[in-house]
Amino acid sequence: MTRRALLRGLGGAGAATLLTAGCGVPAAYVEEADRAGRDLSARDRTLAFANWPLYIDTDDEDPRKRPTLDAFRKRTGIDVRYTEEINDNDEFFGKISPSLMNRQQTGRDLVVISDWMAARFVRLGWVQEMDRAAQPNVAAHLAPQLRTPAFDPGRLHSVPWQSGITGIAYNRRKLGRELRSTKELWADDLRGKVTLLSGLDESMALLLQGNGVDVTRWTADDFHTLCEQMEGLVRRKHIRRFTGNDYIKDLSTGDVLACQAYSGDVIQLQADNPDIEFVVPEEGAELWAESLMIPNLARHKTNAEKLVDYYYEPEVAAELAAWVNYVCPVPAAQAVLADSGDEDLVALAEDPLIFPDAEMSARLAICRDIRADERQEFTKKWNTIVGL
Repeated sequence: MTRRALLRGLGGAGAATLLTAGCGVPAAYVEEADRAGRDLSARDRTLAFANWPLYIDTDDEDPRKRPTLDAFRKRTGIDVRYTEEINDNDEFFGKISPSLMNRQQTGRDLVVISDWMAARFVRLGWVQEMDRAAQPNVAAHLAPQLRTPAFDPGRLHSVPWQSGITGIAYNRRKLGRELRSTKELWADDLRGKVTLLSGLDESMALLLQGNGVDVTRWTADDFHTLCEQMEGLVRRKHIRRFTGNDYIKDLSTGDVLACQAYSGDVIQLQADNPDIEFVVPEEGAELWAESLMIPNLARHKTNAEKLVDYYYEPEVAAELAAWVNYVCPVPAAQAVLADSGDEDLVALAEDPLIFPDAEMSARLAICRDIRADERQEFTKKWNTIVGL
């Protein structure tokens, strides 16, 4: 299961029913003044943290142990009730949205959701602003490129847990040449050997960038032009299929030669198959994040803020990055790994897919979110193409 969730059916249509028709004003919107609950952090040294599977460091000998969480508990005395209950953004939205829209507690103090879903939570007023004065590590170490997403100006309601790049993966040996551009995916010798991601939020940015679009401010016309292009490629059978995380298997077996892919997946795939390469195309690629957020009425907000800030200590961020292999949102962690004296950790420090260099960073962009008044129409259109 990919950590970047797949939209299915009308994915997001359920959430659209929460919006007042025609005006885009959330019917279930919660004002800032009504979001805070009674904070029990001082006397109840716990917090409930919901995350995705396989998205935190574990002990090599006992996978039930999570070294960074154990170290946090020993240092602060705060016990973290950690659950891996998020397998899909929409599914998790459906699980906790009834409580949030009805101004009830969710039972969770900290959650990790993808940036496009985080945008929905911010828009609905379902998450609390964090106290940055109590989070000096976040203030000092958050990567500049992740500081000002359009959906959460100033990062007041969210802090990236991990980040990643949606780019192109290909088998260089079997293809027999390099790929450097998204447009090269449409070459004749790749007919029937290309896969794209099925989720609109996951696939759209890279493809728009391939058309020369500035994804920080793409338009409806840009989207419809892209749809016409993709529909033609599908009908000509140039695109083999649309996938979830199963593109990894297709690429490994050689059933496809090139595909849309996530940087973290490819790093792990390269350990078994060095012929697989990951490319940030010349036209650019999407930089995304999955962010930590504190739901409304959380009973342990202060404890949650402490945990968030703890993971922004460069030493802790380095330990987490060494395990998950996604883009680290704490650039200062690079020096920690580089100075470790461990050959494998030094190699991670030098990997631009974990710590993008200046040249790569210049080609990365955070895509503007699909607005509430666009989502149902655009997702339906995209899924029609995926289903051809």
